[in-house]
Amino acid sequence: MTDKVPARPQAKTAVDEFLARAKALAPVREEDVAGRLIFALDATMSRQPTWDLAQSLQAKMFESANGFGGLAVQLVYFRGLNECRASRYVTGGAGLAALMSQISVRGGHTQIGKVLTHVREEAKAHRVGALIFVGDAMEENSDGLAVLAGELAMLGVKAFMFQEGADAVVRRTFQEIARLTGGAYAAFDASAPAKLADLLGAAAAYAAGGRAALENHARKSGAAAQALLSQMR
Repeated sequence: MTDKVPARPQAKTAVDEFLARAKALAPVREEDVAGRLIFALDATMSRQPTWDLAQSLQAKMFESANGFGGLAVQLVYFRGLNECRASRYVTGGAGLAALMSQISVRGGHTQIGKVLTHVREEAKAHRVGALIFVGDAMEENSDGLAVLAGELAMLGVKAFMFQEGADAVVRRTFQEIARLTGGAYAAFDASAPAKLADLLGAAAAYAAGGRAALENHARKSGAAAQALLSQMR
């Protein structure tokens, strides 16, 4: 991702604090975890309630992955007109919560293409088990996103695309990204947090232990995980 840290002097902001915390966390060694997951969120203005919800539920990902060798998670978010950032990998819910607490939503346009491009570059450097993306809008060229999704598929990255709401354009685009990568799509309502928690846990289980881990998770957790599993190839 080319714009992780803008090279311009400015007063210390919440973003600077976010990056400082990320750098202070101990680096993750490849051999210490079974899987790597990129957790990407839309942080534009409409997303405040769901950002708060995701922050409160993200520990579910680590809990679900613990039985399959553990998980390292990188947080990616976009907001504003041209801001798209990535943290270092963290291996526990407390670390990810600390990072998320530094981020506030800001008006702007979607930058899903930047997220997919970043995931592609990460996957070239080391294995990425899965991408989770949570969002409610899509203001980009869907064909361009499909090309990037195809590149992720070639690198073995499955995208779990979770849509808040019922916008038809968003649904079609998210479903196509999931289909092309061999991943899965689901919609959720922020007023029913249990479903999002189940979805995050299921995707994390896959990232840590592959299809067998997701199947095991689905047997224990029920409908949301089963629905994801039924879509995957």
